[in-house]
Amino acid sequence: MNPKLELLHPYPFAKMATLLAHSTPAPEFETIKLGIGEPKHEPPSFVLQTLADNLIKVQNYPSTSGLPELRQAIADWLQHRFSLNRISADSQIIPVMGTREALFSFVQAAINLDAGNDVSDKPLIVMPNPFYQIYEGAALLAGAEPYFVPCTADNDFKGDYRSVPSDVWERTQLVFVCSPNNPTGAVFDADDWQALIELSDQHNFIIASDECYSELYFESPPVGLLEVCAQLGRDDYKNCVVFHSLSKRSNLPGLRSGFIAGDASLLQPYLQYRTYQGAALPIHHQLASIAAWQDEAHVEHNRTLYAQKFDLWISELGEALTLTKPDAGFYLWVQVPPPFVDEQGKPDDEAFVKALYEQVNINALAGRYLSREVDGVNPGKGFVRLALVASVDESRQAIERIKGLLAQP
Repeated sequence: MNPKLELLHPYPFAKMATLLAHSTPAPEFETIKLGIGEPKHEPPSFVLQTLADNLIKVQNYPSTSGLPELRQAIADWLQHRFSLNRISADSQIIPVMGTREALFSFVQAAINLDAGNDVSDKPLIVMPNPFYQIYEGAALLAGAEPYFVPCTADNDFKGDYRSVPSDVWERTQLVFVCSPNNPTGAVFDADDWQALIELSDQHNFIIASDECYSELYFESPPVGLLEVCAQLGRDDYKNCVVFHSLSKRSNLPGLRSGFIAGDASLLQPYLQYRTYQGAALPIHHQLASIAAWQDEAHVEHNRTLYAQKFDLWISELGEALTLTKPDAGFYLWVQVPPPFVDEQGKPDDEAFVKALYEQVNINALAGRYLSREVDGVNPGKGFVRLALVASVDESRQAIERIKGLLAQP
């Protein structure tokens, strides 16, 4: 087997399973799952009907490039949502089987191990810390080395990419940005994007923007990478690609449908890679995706439901847990409250998630499992991620249980 597989860390939920292996949840409570970011709102009925109406398409092989009608629906959505001057449905968009597989496979196709002047220097992939674990796994299996940018309260949880040393940029081939961020909910603004684009021009690296939470906002729509490219007159989107998905936007995680869009000079060789990989979205999924991308009413309803839950959590627990509504997304990035500390008296996220599980039967995710320690600091340590995917009624129950937990002496 590929020896690089040994470099992979256990996935966060595997770490949680190990942590709780000898724990028993409180039997008087039904389980409330706030650990995994799996949408629980109803998927659009018209999308499900489109799937049902086209099941016969399973007898046909899909093409890797996808149906022209799907690519055009995506192009239309991108132009409307991000005010693009133009984007080619033929050369600047590829449908993918969810952003997770595309984020991973794009790195395998993009990283050039022969590009460095010194063969002993691995290419670098810059990424936020904490981060979506696929970024790191993709980097390691491509033979690159992750470089972590800490996302802390000091930089509004966005990460200060401007502070990355120039010698790091010289070895960097790709930069991951997650905006809106998982888990912090922070969003890049136009100035942040422009600064990163200027660094890309200077050092010739790819910007890969994971924007799969972009439609879960509360006030202003988050600014996207391609949107800023358009504002700068860069309709070729040089060295820029974005990843979008129907999983969060439309509550369709099992459809495994998304897309990558941007620089055609990157996407065309990547399309050939995908052809050999065999990653083609089934035709009935493509037809259902067209219906989803062409409708905004269900997305607006989805946002309303999340806004109700955030308002509920913050009004009821905002002071006890010092909760702050994120810029976007459906996560609360919660600093561990004072009763749960380690031997040094510092907030202990593992202790807090164990107490939530054992005493009130709530699943949460320890922040340290989403981060890596760099220079003795793990920026996720002392935080817990709560995914507000449960119903409003379950949210009320969870809030009352946590109030009871925090009230204990």
